[in-house]
Amino acid sequence: MLTAERRQYVLAVLQRDGKVVARQLSEELGLSEDTIRRDLRDLAADGLLLRVHGGALPCSPATANFSARFAQAPFAKNAIARAAAQLVRDGQVVLMDGGTTNIQVAQHLSPDLEATIITNSPPLATALIDHPRIEVILLGGKLYKHSAVTLGAATLEELHMVRADLYMLGICSLHPDVGISTNNLEEAYLKRAMMACAADVVALASPEKLNTAAPYVIGELRELSEIITEHTISEELLEPYRALGITITQADSGMVKS
Repeated sequence: MLTAERRQYVLAVLQRDGKVVARQLSEELGLSEDTIRRDLRDLAADGLLLRVHGGALPCSPATANFSARFAQAPFAKNAIARAAAQLVRDGQVVLMDGGTTNIQVAQHLSPDLEATIITNSPPLATALIDHPRIEVILLGGKLYKHSAVTLGAATLEELHMVRADLYMLGICSLHPDVGISTNNLEEAYLKRAMMACAADVVALASPEKLNTAAPYVIGELRELSEIITEHTISEELLEPYRALGITITQADSGMVKS
């Protein structure tokens, strides 16, 4: 088997099984584990998978820049945003980070809603400028242009004064083994701090984010109160998350089911 063919096979196994175990693959192909590990290193360098001890996992699709991510899974994100907006109640203090789905949540909030939204996303804050009854608190810090959010020590310091009712967590990756993860270390610190500030944490996860992993771990899945995803996700894929006691809401443009 040629190198290119072998690596395509590795990716096919990854898509089929949701993981690659180097020892199993070496036995299956009659090759050394060193050869498989070298393939995994090269595929990881190309951003096609995430290496973990003993093998590899699917990597997060959330590596594109902010503008490009708006074009990813637009119908799923719209359905998820509509469902998430229904969770916000009058009088609540709500944390929302910089996920593109969160910006759509802001756009779907009821015009009669009276609440406080705290965010590190300038685009999200801008989306709420004309909302008549929502107070918007924009966290300061260094602008991370890739995700259009503020990050850093100043941002974390402001969170020390916050006790929120709800945190809308924009998701990079969810995986039953790895947990909640992201591609940027400072974002991981900030999202972890936001989780610690909130009574309930709701993850907004379009289908391509499930069962993927990124280099920096934010927290364990059990720290989530709820996952809102798209209605076409199979029960087999969702079962590991349900088994942890997490409420799963599957949304489409016409209905929401739990």
